[in-house]
Amino acid sequence: MQRPIGRLLAVVIVLVFALTACASADPLADQVAAGDGKNYIAGDGSISEYIPEARGASVELSAELYDGTMVDSADWQGQVTVLNFWYAACPPCRLEARDLESLHQKHKDNGVLFYGVNVRDPEATAAAFERNFGVTYPSIDDQDGGVLFSMTDYVPPQAVPTTLVLDKQGRVAARILGLVDKNTLDALISEAVAE
Repeated sequence: MQRPIGRLLAVVIVLVFALTACASADPLADQVAAGDGKNYIAGDGSISEYIPEARGASVELSAELYDGTMVDSADWQGQVTVLNFWYAACPPCRLEARDLESLHQKHKDNGVLFYGVNVRDPEATAAAFERNFGVTYPSIDDQDGGVLFSMTDYVPPQAVPTTLVLDKQGRVAARILGLVDKNTLDALISEAVAE
């Protein structure tokens, strides 16, 4: 009887070490566990670029802007489109707002479209944010989560802000999780325009 127990103990020890080795650091899990009450999970600033051959299907979405205008991703064909997922109380969203507006102004004459996707705020709150930070491009009212849900392959539901660059076929060419670096996003947009 001693032998099977010894083997069982050896197997348990090996499993414990294996599971411990698999439990690598997960910054998003650490943020959730922190319990600091900040009500968002910051992206890690990672940038993902997708070569044309590896890009998925075109993004398909139809949504309403705060002013009631309907937008449809089918209308974006032939143009590079930038989607920024945000909400007013998100500190990184506040930090990047002026840079996003600056890039919108720089690239709009090249046919680049910019849309905010506000995942939480009623119209008055979103409008106040846009006035305070000088944001002139429109935002989609996504309080119901429809757009965010349709984009979960690219946008983790709680990782706001997230910014996507869609190529001229409406496919995700690049993604930035977290605070945008202006120069990096500028380069990603320029690359997509040049394709």
